[in-house]
Amino acid sequence: MEAIKRIHHITAIVGDPNENLQFYRDVLGLRLIKQTVNFDDPGVYHLYFGDHHETPGTIITFFPWTNDNYGRKGSGQVGRIAFRVPKGSLNNWLEHLTVQNIQVETTQLFGKDTLEFDDIHGLELAIVEGNVAASNDDIFGFHGSVLLSSNPNGTKELLADLMGLKELNIEGQNHHYETTGEEKHHIVTAIPPQPGGRFGIGTVHHIAWSVPDKDVLKAWQATLMDSGFGVTEVRDRNYFNSIYLAEKGNVVFEFATDGPGFDRDEDKDALGTALKLPEQYEHRHQEYETLLPKLDI
Repeated sequence: MEAIKRIHHITAIVGDPNENLQFYRDVLGLRLIKQTVNFDDPGVYHLYFGDHHETPGTIITFFPWTNDNYGRKGSGQVGRIAFRVPKGSLNNWLEHLTVQNIQVETTQLFGKDTLEFDDIHGLELAIVEGNVAASNDDIFGFHGSVLLSSNPNGTKELLADLMGLKELNIEGQNHHYETTGEEKHHIVTAIPPQPGGRFGIGTVHHIAWSVPDKDVLKAWQATLMDSGFGVTEVRDRNYFNSIYLAEKGNVVFEFATDGPGFDRDEDKDALGTALKLPEQYEHRHQEYETLLPKLDI
């Protein structure tokens, strides 16, 4: 199999949807590109944010829960999510976040200066400079993420041996990998393993890896099954097709196709401005419009 080139998206559980919208749109400057529902729990929003061109490899998505069911961060989850910003903009981001009264710590988590901070619901985030300069300081995608594996060596077997990520020799106790695609997304597996986590507000549900199309997705499905993983059937997520599994460290992985894309049910200029439902829920559109909290678009 050809190596996995990049992250497709990362999905987390957060709190109030308008607080979520305000933070990622108004503080981080991302674009809301899709408002739909959790296909497996349609009484809950599924909100997609990304760059202003809805580029694969830039998409972070959220299930906003309106209860007080906060999660516990720990093994079996994705940990801190890192965004990438243009070369030379890190100090501007530090100043911007500080003005927003966000507590920021400068570390070397990803082998270079890393701004670590939390979002409004306790989700762990980071910002890292890329190697490309730009005319503005906007986030232009993921830098990578931390995996809170309960079995780092088992996770390594999948990432490096099967998915083709390159293992980097970076000082520190964590395992560090890089995808082989143009984006060169970084994955850090935290050592030693933490106590087990529990999904809820402030935790990441899964990380999705990008594959070109449905044929390649089915090939990955067969390869993963042959390697002993319990893999789901191919699921139609309207904007992509995907499969899911729990890897040996209990982190939920998704493999998702790059297409058909987020503009299949609304114009590119209008992305994220209206509630969009998959065919199986469209007959209940008015019900969901009434049930779901109104977004401050």
